[in-house]
Amino acid sequence: MTEPARIGILISGRGSNMVALADAVRDGRIPNAEISVVISDQPDARGLVKARDRSIETLVIERSGRSREEHDREIVAALRNRQVDLVCLAGYMRVLSGEFLKAFPRRILNIHPSLLPSFPGLEAQKQALEHGAKVSGCTVHFVDETLDGGPVIVQRVVPVLDDDTVESLSVRILAEEHHLYPEAVAMVLSNNLQE
Repeated sequence: MTEPARIGILISGRGSNMVALADAVRDGRIPNAEISVVISDQPDARGLVKARDRSIETLVIERSGRSREEHDREIVAALRNRQVDLVCLAGYMRVLSGEFLKAFPRRILNIHPSLLPSFPGLEAQKQALEHGAKVSGCTVHFVDETLDGGPVIVQRVVPVLDDDTVESLSVRILAEEHHLYPEAVAMVLSNNLQE
């Protein structure tokens, strides 16, 4: 049997997608994989507690006045020390440097709460409502130099209801994210991508 793929997850907040990935690894929905480390740039990120509750190693690597490149260099070193094969951004609220992207080419995934290329960036659900979109959803994509612009791996459609608020739409999209992200990670690790 081949060695399990080693996944590193970057978070900044509550870590609900990190939990979805960890549970999918545990349940075998992401086969032959393990989560090696969860790294947060925020020391009070609630996701750190959830990772520790699942016996996953956690690290806090704060920005603390350093340049993006210096900060990313420390994260890349931590990931390489753990021989991470795939990096998953799960509510990580920083744009990665070019140096970080070069360290893990086509090995960094992100999930975004819209059907990219529509509504990139912050407050995607609010953008969808303000534009009168009839559907929204979520997208898992490879990370590149553009904001939420890397190649799409898989998407899931969520209808926008007439009485939706940012909060109600966000809840429904997040529920789909928790299913879609593990599916996408399993596809990438099995090299089962339609290119």
